[in-house]
Amino acid sequence: MSCARAAAARSLWRLCTGARQLLSAYGRRIGVRFCSSRMTLDNINWAAVDRIIRVDHAGEYGANRIYAGQMAVLGRTSVGPVIQKMWDQEKDHLKKFSELMVTFRVRPTILMPFWNVVGFALGAGTALLGKEGAMACTVAVEESIAHHYNNQIRTLMEEDPEKYEELLQVIKKFRDEELEHHDTGLEHDAELAPAYAILKSIIQVGCRVAIYLSERY
Repeated sequence: MSCARAAAARSLWRLCTGARQLLSAYGRRIGVRFCSSRMTLDNINWAAVDRIIRVDHAGEYGANRIYAGQMAVLGRTSVGPVIQKMWDQEKDHLKKFSELMVTFRVRPTILMPFWNVVGFALGAGTALLGKEGAMACTVAVEESIAHHYNNQIRTLMEEDPEKYEELLQVIKKFRDEELEHHDTGLEHDAELAPAYAILKSIIQVGCRVAIYLSERY
């Protein structure tokens, strides 16, 4: 029995993010660490990291559903490849936050089924206004996400920039790519969408509500 326990205690679960968890014979989590930082479950602000990873996963999931809706309507038009390129980056973002959820054992928001439907409907609905409507949606959403990421960066920098170095790198990289999507939307006539200012404001109010709910539930 003691040999079995010792063997189990030495088992490692390596994740592709470079994180690892050491499990005891009873499956109890002993520690998780990014491969080159001081960030572990034992020394982080657990509430902040839990909230950040959950809401960012939800946001990237919602963005994926928006682009899926846009591609369903505009995928075979001239703007289809532009939308597909942005969607491919969002898929990478979602994959990364899905990995971080496993690494830090963060539960997803209970609102995932709702964001699944709403995200697709928003993407398809704005795409029915034409490419300008789809790009207006992209500008509104990506601007909101970039602002949200900037708030998270400030929070982690105030906590301990060295401890959260790798998480900060992930968020900064994704923030920069969201801003690229924002600029792409403007370059493809987002401001020519019907009632652009009103449409943008309504979508951004929805984004703020989604962020608030996904952080907490």
